[in-house]
Amino acid sequence: MSNNAANVSVGKPKTGGAIYTAPLSTALPTDATTALSSDYTCLGYANEDGLVNGAETDSQDIVAWGGEKVLTVRTSYSETYAFTLIESRNVDVLKNVYGEGNVTGTIDTGVTVQHTSEDLPLKRWVFEIVMSNDTAKRIVIPSGKVTEVGEVTYADGDAIGYETTISAFPDASGVTAYEYIVSTAAAG
Repeated sequence: MSNNAANVSVGKPKTGGAIYTAPLSTALPTDATTALSSDYTCLGYANEDGLVNGAETDSQDIVAWGGEKVLTVRTSYSETYAFTLIESRNVDVLKNVYGEGNVTGTIDTGVTVQHTSEDLPLKRWVFEIVMSNDTAKRIVIPSGKVTEVGEVTYADGDAIGYETTISAFPDASGVTAYEYIVSTAAAG
């Protein structure tokens, strides 16, 4: 094996939508290209920073009598996905940021948003990514919820955005996220 520049990629949002959410009862996708069911809601545009996946691990050294380190074990693992939603007139965005019951109305008739300390529910999350060289990538979070919302800035020249962090929790198999990647060149 040698270096192969064709394996280097960037990640762009899929045309038509890249960030989706659905109730926990919704079937999970199991590949990179099968169309999502209508139970998934697209949350629209994210800002140019895209999607950031973070993982945090802690470990502990096991030291034998006499002071030698003989083992290191992982003691914790957590995974997050962060993005900034910029469709500030999208009621589905507001419901996912502030809570379903805290947002009422439509943009045409008037929307009311209540800011509360309510804990947001677990949901399914899917991120649709187009990689270089005709490659599709889908990240599926079977159980995740909004755990952080950053500052919202109202300023000339900047889109109003909701900095959103999703914490991914393990499913029954202990998996916090599934990634599906496939070349789409042959299908096109």
